[in-house]
Amino acid sequence: MAIVHDLAESLVGDITPHDGVAEEDKHRMEKEALDEICNTLGNTPSAAEIRELWNEYEAGSTEEAKIVKDFDKFEMILQADDYERAQNIPLDDFFQSTKGKFRTPLVQSWAAELTDQRNARLEGKTPDTK
Repeated sequence: MAIVHDLAESLVGDITPHDGVAEEDKHRMEKEALDEICNTLGNTPSAAEIRELWNEYEAGSTEEAKIVKDFDKFEMILQADDYERAQNIPLDDFFQSTKGKFRTPLVQSWAAELTDQRNARLEGKTPDTK
């Protein structure tokens, strides 16, 4: 599921909050890309499985889908934090877009720890380790 959800991004790119694309447009673009990929595979079990996994991820109704969604959001803010440190530019939009949206206790704790470290760094309480 973690790989399948990124398949559409291979055609449309990784659309982030910083891109200013409406959520509905992002979903439509990704669904069209996934349809294109599955149509290439034809009426095969693989195409059906890819669609099923992608729909499960998008619905976010299973525990697996919830944690994969959380991992995806966490990876985004982890990367934003890395860019902030490397380029010394604020990327608050990335952190604000995920605030309160993590659904699993594990990733909630990771996000809280990263946010605490980032806030301390921005307040000058810890050295920048990059």
